[in-house]
Amino acid sequence: MAYNENIFSMKSRLLKLAPVFFGVLCALVAQPLDDKTPTQREKDQNRFTLDVTRVNLLFTVSDKKGRFVTDLGKDDFEVVENKKPQNILEFTAESNLPLRLAVLIDTSNSIRDRFHFQQEAATEFINSVVRPHQDKAIVVSFDTAAEMVTDLTDNIDQLTASIRDLRPGGGTSLYDAIFYTCRDKLMLDRPLHKFRRAMVILSDGEDNQSRYSRDQALEMAQKADVVIYTISTNITRTETDGDKVLKYFAQETGGLAFFPFKVQDLEQSFENIANELRHQYNVLYRPDPLRTDGLYHTVSIRVRGRKDVIVRARRGYYAPKL
Repeated sequence: MAYNENIFSMKSRLLKLAPVFFGVLCALVAQPLDDKTPTQREKDQNRFTLDVTRVNLLFTVSDKKGRFVTDLGKDDFEVVENKKPQNILEFTAESNLPLRLAVLIDTSNSIRDRFHFQQEAATEFINSVVRPHQDKAIVVSFDTAAEMVTDLTDNIDQLTASIRDLRPGGGTSLYDAIFYTCRDKLMLDRPLHKFRRAMVILSDGEDNQSRYSRDQALEMAQKADVVIYTISTNITRTETDGDKVLKYFAQETGGLAFFPFKVQDLEQSFENIANELRHQYNVLYRPDPLRTDGLYHTVSIRVRGRKDVIVRARRGYYAPKL
């Protein structure tokens, strides 16, 4: 079974156990995230042991002009699961949770003409968001296959250098990149509610190489409690099927989809994401009735008596199956 370890775990161990060989490892940084044929071990990896007594929801409240609303308290909110109101056990206005961030960059041929500016914008984003000794980020590129370029780290220089070293070429495996990054990396730090997990995707949203489907990728993101922000590289001003895919991931996880009309607007998109990560609320509740059926349960959050605000949160969660 040792030969079947997933590539993320293998790379993490190498980086920890052999830092003195860093110069040698640099040549091997971009390890393929290529799963083997399905085995029982892979099936077991997709099962997660969760705290069945409570559900955590991280969300953002803004007015209709997009300005953050940050002065609300526990009694201002109502949580509804499967049409039944729930009792909020814990409530916090989160601005300082440790961040676990994944930056997924499309390196396929379809974005070649905009690639340099994407690199610069992503580099500036990492510099402005990641706080050393508190936050960690991972950089994943995807074209014909998904590749981990830099493992989870708070080393900003290493993260930004890895982004600048990327080169475009090949097909697109967006769904696999989301699936593997959520399953093998963003779920590592527990408990889940003690960390803010976010994913930023730069892509045209097209996929022609993945083993996993769009909905399988979304399910894994939901199980990992990851909020997805997407930035479209489509600058034609005409909505494509890929744009719809990017909207879907963002809406279902409580994130936002950005569609900059020119490459220079990428900087503003990244700045908006950075601001949002520091202006969020968090609630914990115990589902009533408690179900351990392994199914998806819909959840909504409302601000009592306020129709002038917009709440963005993931739309549900997968209950564990016992």
